[in-house]
Parts: sequence; C-alpha cells; structure tokens
Amino acid sequence: MSVEQAAPGHAPPGAPSSRVGRPVAESPRTEPPPTGPPRTEPPRPPRTGPELVPVVPVSARRKTVPRWLRRAVLPVSLLVLWQVLSASGSLPGDILASPGAIAHTAWTLVSDGTLPSAMLVSLQRVAVGLTVGVVAGVALALASGLSRLGEDLVDPVVQMLRSVPWVGVIPLFIIWLGIGEAPKIALISLGVAFHLYLNVHAGIRGVDAQLVEAGTSLGLGRWGLIRHVVLPGALPGAMTGLRYSLATAWLALVFGEQINADDGLGFLMNQAREFFRTDVIVVCLVVYAVLGLLADFLVRTLERLLLQWRPTFTGQ
Repeated sequence: MSVEQAAPGHAPPGAPSSRVGRPVAESPRTEPPPTGPPRTEPPRPPRTGPELVPVVPVSARRKTVPRWLRRAVLPVSLLVLWQVLSASGSLPGDILASPGAIAHTAWTLVSDGTLPSAMLVSLQRVAVGLTVGVVAGVALALASGLSRLGEDLVDPVVQMLRSVPWVGVIPLFIIWLGIGEAPKIALISLGVAFHLYLNVHAGIRGVDAQLVEAGTSLGLGRWGLIRHVVLPGALPGAMTGLRYSLATAWLALVFGEQINADDGLGFLMNQAREFFRTDVIVVCLVVYAVLGLLADFLVRTLERLLLQWRPTFTGQ
C-alpha cells in the first residue's frame, strides 16, 4: 500500500508525525497530605464604614467671653469713672451728683412711694397715647397702602403733617384741649402715628408682586390676598415701626409732662430743676431709660414669636 493510500490519521512508518508541536497533557501531580498540625489563618478585622467625625460650628469652637459680660463692660466702666471723678472733686456735686448719691436718692424716692406713683401715672399716659396712635397709624397705612385712591387722598396730608415738628404743635394743643391730660395724650399719639404709618405703608408696598400673582393663581380673592399675603408680608415693617413708636412715645411723654403736670416723672423733673437737684433729675432719666428698654424687649420678644417663619442673620 502506497503512502497516498494510507488511512487518514495513520502515518506510514518513518514518516514525520503530523502532531509534532502539540502540547502533551500531563497527569496532575498529587501532593502528599500535610503531616504537621493544621495551619490557622489570622482573623480578619470586621469591615466598617467610613469614620464619622462630629462637625462643630465655628462659633462653638471659639472660646469667647459671655455676651452679657461684654455688654456690661462699657456701662460699668463709665460708672466707675464717674464715681472716681466725683470722689476726687473733679466733678462737683452741683453739676452732676455722684452715682452713690443718685442711688441713695432713688432708694429714698422708692421708700416713700413718690417714684412708684409717678411711674404709674406716666405709664398710663404712654399706654393710652400709644393705643390711640397705633390705631390711627395702622388705619391710615392700610387705607393708603391697599388702595391707589386712598394713597392719593391720605398720603399727601400725612406727609405734609409729618414734616411739621410735632413738638411745635404743643401751643395749639393747649389752646384746643386745655392743660389737662388731653394734650399730653394727643402729643404722644401724634408722634406714634407718624412712625407707624410710614413703616406699615412701606411694608405693604414692599410685598413681592410675584407672591400676589401666585396667590391670585391659587384662587385667592382681594380679601384673601390681603389676609394671607399682604398683611404677613407687611408684618416685619409694622414691628419695626412699633419699636420706633415706643421710643417716640417716651420722648413725647417728656415734653407732654411739661404742660402743667401735677404728677408723673416729668413733674418730679420740673420740681428738681427748680431746686437744682441733679440727683432727682438723673433718677427720672434712668427710669425713663429702663422703661424704654423694657418696652423694646417686649416688642422684640413679640417680633420673634410672630416672625418665626422668616430666618434672619443674627451675627457671627
């Protein structure tokens, strides 16, 4: 049989094999089992997430002096300087009494009931005048701020009267209302109404027009917009105007109690002026300042309660 006639897959003797170069499968080697003790792998640490570091605000990391102590540094320093100047004779007592003498005078006025009675009368005057002024100022601001016709009718008159110094109308009040309680209350109301009118009117006109459009698209009518959009938007301006009005009320009280007053803090100051009692005058001024601070504190507390929806910057 010839080479060509050989069966496929069988090479003739002496012929080169066609499987040269193919890898020959080797039998797997078996390793002998270990003869020593079994090896133990070290335990793996448990998998944990990223370590969380608490975030501390910058204001908490800074070690600062308490705020109440910082606020008291300047007043206490001025009192100490005042007492030192009075004790050394650099500041005579007939020019300005010392803090010690003023404290003794205040204790005497409180003990005999003179100061509490005068404070009560002055507080009543401020309360009545403030109430009348708030009602008048808010009513005029609403009439002028919510309507163009009301603005044309009310705003020019109010702006004209506002330009007149309200202290200058005291002679007219005396002629019109006499020398009783009416001119004092009218003077306080006049000063309060102007400040409140300006701030409430500005707050109403400062409401974002997009909020009004959004309320209209939601189906709110005119009174619904006023109640749910305009008045809440004007509330910050109204609270600012109320704070200004309180300061003006105490200032107007000082002038009003000069009109033939027979009681009140202004009456005590007039008597002290006649006898050159600077200690009594300073006591009355301190009472005015303390009452004004208390009233401002109440308004600021009310402002924080009513304006919780408006976050503001509080300083760093």
